[in-house]
Amino acid sequence: MAKQLKVTLIKSIIGQKPEKKATVRSLGLKKISSSNTLPDNDAVRGMVAAVSHLVKVEEI
Repeated sequence: MAKQLKVTLIKSIIGQKPEKKATVRSLGLKKISSSNTLPDNDAVRGMVAAVSHLVKVEEI
């Protein structure tokens, strides 16, 4: 596993359920094309899996 993940928001959260919006916000993403580097752990992987249709993930 990589040490860190770069998560980028690629689709809008408009029209998504409140739980999905909260997950995207907790990943530190606000606008489309915004990115955040997060540690690669089970909690972050779970959040990314929940909103995988909205984000792009790169291992760095």
